[in-house]
Amino acid sequence: MATKRDLCSEEDATWREFVDAWARVPDALSEEAGYHPGWSVKDMVAHIGSWQAYAVQMFERIRVGTYVSERLDVDAMNAEFVEAWRDQPVWAVKAECFASRTRFVQEFGLLPELTPEAEEWFLESGTVHYREHLPRLREWAAELADRATATENS
Repeated sequence: MATKRDLCSEEDATWREFVDAWARVPDALSEEAGYHPGWSVKDMVAHIGSWQAYAVQMFERIRVGTYVSERLDVDAMNAEFVEAWRDQPVWAVKAECFASRTRFVQEFGLLPELTPEAEEWFLESGTVHYREHLPRLREWAAELADRATATENS
């Protein structure tokens, strides 16, 4: 098992890659579907932030001794998370994602010990999750940035 310091260092580096990729998407195009079927970059950012907010709850339960592993309907949760943010402006989704990530790292740091469950929640809602989305995010961000540049030049 890795140390909390190692996990946080890796999460931070991957978070920076994730934010750099998403920063390439012009705000005016961040709600355009195409990142994933029916999803925009804004939807994906809402998805990441929502999972981190959920993980905060799991860390709190682990810390106070009330955590119980349960089977989750991930697809239903993904749909619920994205739908909850659908009508919100891009700036609000971004702010919430940053806030969720901050609480995610803070609550992880408060854990008195690194349990296998805490490590799994931290990786799956952080580093692993960013890496899962980075290839398509980079690809879609490049397409949207190229489109924005072509529009500016025409």
